[in-house]
Amino acid sequence: MSLNPSGSSREPIFNLPTSIFLSVLVLVGIHALRLLLSEETDFQLLIDWAVIPARWSVEYGGVQSDEVLSALQQGSSEQAISPLHALAQYILAQNEGRPWTALSYAFLHGSWAHVIINSIWLAAFGTPVARRCGAGRFLLLCAAAAIGGAILYAFMNPLQILPMIGASAAVSGLMAAASWFIFAPVDWLPEGRPTQPHERPREPLLEMLRNRQVLVFLGFWFAANYIFAFVQPIGITDASIAWEAHIGGFLVGLVLFPLIDPIPARRGGLTP
Repeated sequence: MSLNPSGSSREPIFNLPTSIFLSVLVLVGIHALRLLLSEETDFQLLIDWAVIPARWSVEYGGVQSDEVLSALQQGSSEQAISPLHALAQYILAQNEGRPWTALSYAFLHGSWAHVIINSIWLAAFGTPVARRCGAGRFLLLCAAAAIGGAILYAFMNPLQILPMIGASAAVSGLMAAASWFIFAPVDWLPEGRPTQPHERPREPLLEMLRNRQVLVFLGFWFAANYIFAFVQPIGITDASIAWEAHIGGFLVGLVLFPLIDPIPARRGGLTP
């Protein structure tokens, strides 16, 4: 059956949902505006809006400032100790936990490469999720994954004083959400066309874990996180990779998506 008898209609090159387009525009726009700031103003912006685990640990976790300073002496070279001590003393002297940074850090990026890569992955995996769930649930999923990534990162690095930024945790949550349905079997709709990925019922958990495409996708994702976090190929990354935040965001997306998915799961198997 021909879906386009006249052959006159064409798909646009960039066919992004409005919520995805605006999200990418916000990330790119914020990074561009930061370039107009002085170094001092941009530094203060990072301190105020990035995730700094040691700040949370001192404010909410019962950790003493001296413990943070002692940890810096043990884990840093002599040349790095002095500036790190100064940074730690400056941050911890504010006596503020700044809980909103669990979300705000996702809007900040360390370089153009960082923001562009995250924007590409956001468009790739956010598009089917946004088309399936709508803008509201898409944004909810992004926010929850970002917060989950920040919490896991802080939990595993409680004395870290360096800022952590980037939308990678939110993107990881979208990847996990999309893995529920983008590799699901194709169905045929009454009008005679195959279902698009965002239209397919998500697979039950056991069936998803038996799907070779899902396993290859997840294996590649975890392997890439390992390589960039621990091997750190020269010339590919310009900063340390917060793999803990990626894992946290991914787990949140994996667990949360079935709860907000507007399409019922395919019958059979188990769902979380």
